[in-house]
Amino acid sequence: MDNNSILDTRPALKAEIDRIAEAAGYLWQKGWAERNGGNITVNITEFVDEQIRSLPAISARLEIGTVLPHLKGCWFYCKGTQKRMRDLARDPMANGSIIRILDDCSGYEIVADQPVAPTSELPSHLSVHNYLIAKGSTYKASLHTHPIELVAMTHSRKFLEKDVATNILWSMIPETKAFCPRGLGMVPYMLPGSVALADATIKALDDDYDVVMWEKHGVFAVDEDIMSAFDQVDVLNKAACIYISAKNMGFEPDGMTQAQMQEISDVFGLPK
Repeated sequence: MDNNSILDTRPALKAEIDRIAEAAGYLWQKGWAERNGGNITVNITEFVDEQIRSLPAISARLEIGTVLPHLKGCWFYCKGTQKRMRDLARDPMANGSIIRILDDCSGYEIVADQPVAPTSELPSHLSVHNYLIAKGSTYKASLHTHPIELVAMTHSRKFLEKDVATNILWSMIPETKAFCPRGLGMVPYMLPGSVALADATIKALDDDYDVVMWEKHGVFAVDEDIMSAFDQVDVLNKAACIYISAKNMGFEPDGMTQAQMQEISDVFGLPK
């Protein structure tokens, strides 16, 4: 089978890759993906059939840099290193690649469509996916992007305190609490792509957040699929826009009261 036709007769896999491309286009349109900024990694194992599994690699073995035992048998779509979201939106298979994790869970190979090296932050993303599988999560998508207003808020120390930003954002508009019920975790500034940042992100996810803010950098979001991960960031950043707009008008926004937010939780059956 010609590797270039890997999506041609697989409508479910193609639809999943198309969703990733659509989300990448939204990131660019919103100004959250300057140059090659941001990353997407999606677990596509459920869409991989036996014929794809038998395909030869189109790269040499590549090292993850750690052993991730829960990824044995997993396949991922990954944005390529130095590739732009706006280009991924146009041609996802020329700006990303499908990889398989090798049986020793410490290396991987590129299988299709082109030998595009995955993002340098792949070990961090894969570490998160390893954690998600280990805890029995059904989440398949991880997204890193640079939402302008949320990043701006992290330049003030007060918003970095636990759940300060969460409660402000929840209070700006009812939909924020309804659609982002776990709020926004905070991780202090660490070197992008570092093991320390990956470990801190996993710890924040383990504290029951789905979206984690990296100080002065961007967000890392996980969810069932890439569009759901995008939606969470979009909703949170809309709330940040409302907060900043009010501040620019010269006043501190009142926000919804605790009683009003509790009412939202009760109506939507959200965690207390």
